Amino acid sequence: MQHCIIRFIIFCFCLIATTVWGAVPLNMPVGVTPISQDVYDLHMAGFYVCCVIGIIVFGVLIYSLVKYRKSKGAKAAHFHEHLGIEIIWTTIPFLILVGLAIPATLVLAKIHNTSESALTIKVTGYQWKWKYEYLDQGIRFFSTLTTSLDQINGKMPKNEWYLLEVDNPMVVPVNTKVNLLITADDVIHSWWVPDLGIKQDAIPGYINENWIFVTQPGVYRGQCGELCGANHAFMPIVVKAVPQEEFNQWVISNRNMAPISLAPMKESELLALGKTEYEKNCAMCHQNTGLGLPPTFPPLKKSRVTTGPVNADVSFVLTGVPGTAMQAFADQLDDRTLAAIITYTRQSWGNDEINKRHNQPTVVQPLDVENARQSNKK
Repeated sequence: MQHCIIRFIIFCFCLIATTVWGAVPLNMPVGVTPISQDVYDLHMAGFYVCCVIGIIVFGVLIYSLVKYRKSKGAKAAHFHEHLGIEIIWTTIPFLILVGLAIPATLVLAKIHNTSESALTIKVTGYQWKWKYEYLDQGIRFFSTLTTSLDQINGKMPKNEWYLLEVDNPMVVPVNTKVNLLITADDVIHSWWVPDLGIKQDAIPGYINENWIFVTQPGVYRGQCGELCGANHAFMPIVVKAVPQEEFNQWVISNRNMAPISLAPMKESELLALGKTEYEKNCAMCHQNTGLGLPPTFPPLKKSRVTTGPVNADVSFVLTGVPGTAMQAFADQLDDRTLAAIITYTRQSWGNDEINKRHNQPTVVQPLDVENARQSNKK
């Protein structure tokens, strides 16, 4: 009996020592923002309180089991109410909760204090990507997963940042308060980056505010923290914190980007670009094979859209289908990218043979998409 008790105490001590060690990945990260530090301190304070309570409760329990066990001739006492004890075991938990609630309330108030922000970024969640708009700098872009489908399907080894890598990270300057306006375009998402101490819901029709103040340059990764659909796992977040001078250069280089050209593209260029962009923006739903995942994600192989009138195909991609997972890509992708994707889908998986047999075009140019875009606005 005594050996078992000693082993149990040693196990509890090792468990506590392992958990509170800051470098252990099972613990909450300290993070690189003041809020993340505050949240970490609250977490550890609550943890230590739980440890003390656990030691006291199990200590008394183990002592009672040993001291008053039946083999020593102990007999159970018979008593019922004790007003003093009931007051004590009600008051102590109440005081503990108040002691934890006060600092938690102060941190919560600090989280929602977005005043004196030097930079404002609007973050919009889509199935399954993020859109970032720098409201004062005139910069906007989408951030999409770049992990290859071969890695996702187990055909290639997974790299270090599997499902945590994107084409366009959100760039912010260090030591600057950044106000985040977070919303969604379709379903509820959640913008979550543990190292920045932030997890904010993105709700269609609403704008939630939060802020970050990154103190160390680096790349910080997160994910959508809300179950937002079939491809929820493929919606990563990457924030790149850089010195102010580097951020200024990034703003200049992205603000002065040349407008998208509507010049005709070679068919080979359209197919090459279309394949790349299809795998980035469409394959998660419709698959590389074009077979989709019916009934939610219908196939594009030999479908009435990709083998029908080209104008209807372009309009379908631009406007999407309300009430379904098919998004409107008019505001997400430029004319060149859309023309390339549509060309690729109309020539892949045997669709080209059907289109040629019915004298339907298999090549779409950027100008065709722009004309359809203007027609939809009328």
